[in-house]
Amino acid sequence: MLIERNGKLFRRYDKELLCIEPYGVNGLRIRATELADFQDDTLSALIEPEHKTYDTEIAIEGDSACIRNGKLRCEVLCTGKMKFYNQKGELILEEYDKNRLRPNAPGEADSALEIIPRTFIPHPGTNNYSLHVRFEAEEGERFYGMGQYAYPFLNLKGCVMELSQRNSQITIPFTISSRGYGFLWNNPAIGRAAFGRNITEWYADSTKQMDYWITAGDTPSEIEEAYAEVVGKVPMMPDYGTGFWQCKLRYRTQEELLSVAREYKCRGLPISVIVIDFFHWTAQGDWKFDPKFWPDPEQMVKELKEMGIELMVSIWPTVEEKSENYKYMEEMGYLIRTEMGPRMGIKNKDTYMDATNPHARSFVWGRIKEHYYDKGIHLFWLDECEPEVTKYEYDNYRFYAGSHKEAGNIYPREFARMAYEGRKKEGEERILSLTRCAWVGSQKYGALVWTGDIASDFATLKTQVRAGMNMSLSGFPWWTTDIGGFHGGNIHSEEFKECFARWFEFGAFCPVFRLHGFRQPLVVESGKTAYQGGNAEGWIYTSGAPNEVWSYGDEIYEICKKYMFLREKIRPYIQEQMRQAHEKGTPVMRPLFYEFPDDGRAWDVEDAFLLGPDILVSPVTEKGRREQMVYLPEGNWKNIDTGEIFSGRQSVCCRAELDTIPVFVKADRIDIILPKEM
Repeated sequence: MLIERNGKLFRRYDKELLCIEPYGVNGLRIRATELADFQDDTLSALIEPEHKTYDTEIAIEGDSACIRNGKLRCEVLCTGKMKFYNQKGELILEEYDKNRLRPNAPGEADSALEIIPRTFIPHPGTNNYSLHVRFEAEEGERFYGMGQYAYPFLNLKGCVMELSQRNSQITIPFTISSRGYGFLWNNPAIGRAAFGRNITEWYADSTKQMDYWITAGDTPSEIEEAYAEVVGKVPMMPDYGTGFWQCKLRYRTQEELLSVAREYKCRGLPISVIVIDFFHWTAQGDWKFDPKFWPDPEQMVKELKEMGIELMVSIWPTVEEKSENYKYMEEMGYLIRTEMGPRMGIKNKDTYMDATNPHARSFVWGRIKEHYYDKGIHLFWLDECEPEVTKYEYDNYRFYAGSHKEAGNIYPREFARMAYEGRKKEGEERILSLTRCAWVGSQKYGALVWTGDIASDFATLKTQVRAGMNMSLSGFPWWTTDIGGFHGGNIHSEEFKECFARWFEFGAFCPVFRLHGFRQPLVVESGKTAYQGGNAEGWIYTSGAPNEVWSYGDEIYEICKKYMFLREKIRPYIQEQMRQAHEKGTPVMRPLFYEFPDDGRAWDVEDAFLLGPDILVSPVTEKGRREQMVYLPEGNWKNIDTGEIFSGRQSVCCRAELDTIPVFVKADRIDIILPKEM
């Protein structure tokens, strides 16, 4: 039976209840369940759109129906199968239905496969199901977005994506299709997405309902902006965010950190942020400085501010058994739970706060406010926020919001929400937190994501270029990478120095320009346990090798200086892009096809990107490379290294010596970087 109610289309057939409703510009929200009714929106990523006046219509003809919102139209056939069309009448997506046990819709072929588009398989004795949702695959279709994975691909066609959070993996189940639609799998359950040649499939391991959102648009930008309207946009980027960030694993004392900041200022180098990494605390879960090593945080903040430097401090959600807060948090139910076995991790006897519990968030923010915020530290690095549970045993963990299998992917969003709402309550507006993980909606809580604990080599550098573009298309215009990677870079290695220089050049044109890494050789004092030892006392005395721009010798230092000052020149331009991100959801870092969707060759470029609409960057990601072919889309482009101007729609060979990354600026916007007379 099909009915219209309150502007929504409902269909009941046997066990399944289906609802299709206009949602956002040119968008539809699609839900289905085999329960009596739909669940509340506790686990949904969707928000109330700003624009609620839609161009909609619903028509029901017998056991078929049609619903339209702006440029998107959905047909519901008599079998329950759905087809989606754009405003030109072109079919852009249809469900995969191969079943002869139901009556055929007109024009639909018979099949003995007995596969239906939406399959709910019950978990006996519960109200949860495993869910498969299937769509027809189209040859030549391209998919982009989906968050951040360690894949060397921009186009994800042919990929199977695990929908789960891990260190260096961020699941954002939103994709832009080259066929002119955007698709959000609005479900935080552990699962997968498969963009095969034979089928496109979305799977949730444990859920109560199907929930997705789809929009149609003429350009990628129209799709991206419609998506931002229904999931939220980043705040306005603070001014310091577009400058240079200095970090390493790890500054061990207050004086060590201040000495580095002073050296940057003494050398006349631009620096906006400096970071205190982990194990600066007394115990995990105390959320406060160890006074032995950080005796006067207020004075430290004061001196840094006098130098024009913002201080960021690492905050973990981990709670040790010996923490002063552990017993209270355990009694109040503020810790994540296990279904079986001990709660505490083996290595440090620690567990995690339950960030999905609003009372836990309030309690932990209270500790952070007392020990950091009230001392003048307002910028936080929210690390370990997947959370990085032992072996990612999703079956074994439970949150306030539900089981890990059903709700686990929202944890990083709620951790970012804690810092955002705490700072918002203090009257702040331009709120930013560095986060190692995210889910849909984290962006509205000021999440600046990075790629986690990645390797320090050219192969990993290559993946960063693709990861940055796909993360940006996933609705996250604030993105950064550990310049030089995190694991394995020896500061005395000539090969790593080359990789570091190339990474630094790339980093200067990322939305956020941030140096970090666990460098070799280790620094160990007083015979204490090295990095791998894993106890808090050992961490106090252990650090990676120096990771300042002068740590790699004179040649690399000069390269770093060149790009630090170049970054300073383009900061006003980057701030302009940050405003577009805040107001419209526009990616700061974007693939060439985003600006040039009618250029077929632009869709093939995966090794270069645009920073805003006017700067084209082609990072060097291979050892020993000293020249590079760069495709230029339509227009006139000026090489900032040579001053040459090239017409677009061609590939050009560029010089790429160790101190040079191929960068082009639209000829009429060269004032962004260089004087107009050059």
